Amino acid sequence: MKVTLIVVGRTVEKHYITAINDYIERTKHFISFDMEVITELKNTKNLTMDQQKDKEGELIMKAFLPGDVIVLLDEYGKEYRSLDFAYWLEKKMANINKRLVFVIGGPYGFSQKVYQAAHEKISLSKMTFSHQMVRLIFVEQLYRSMTILNNGPYHHE
Repeated sequence: MKVTLIVVGRTVEKHYITAINDYIERTKHFISFDMEVITELKNTKNLTMDQQKDKEGELIMKAFLPGDVIVLLDEYGKEYRSLDFAYWLEKKMANINKRLVFVIGGPYGFSQKVYQAAHEKISLSKMTFSHQMVRLIFVEQLYRSMTILNNGPYHHE
């Protein structure tokens, strides 16, 4: 199984880029993992929020492959403790042959088409974070899950 994180827009702050790349490289020691960046929309001043979500949604949908299991990182998704997320991930790894795809949407969230394509929604917190910070939190939690499942010393009870 391959894990992919799809994000809308590039990460711009250097400290986030460094930390995200560090966790991506660490995670690759355990699983096949990559992050795909969908270019953010240009000239959005004349677009409504829904139009922007729809256009971003079209780009997100193009990134999906047949057989993908799609999980949206969404404020209304299910919350997990780190251990529970690791065990959830372990079950997915045992049952998915293709890609497990996590998606972080744009500033206004997801279009209805993306919601309809999704298999599940996960929330990282009830709090709101910047999209760049969500990327970092997610890749850190993915790495943490891998260390839990591989009895590594990173996670402590």
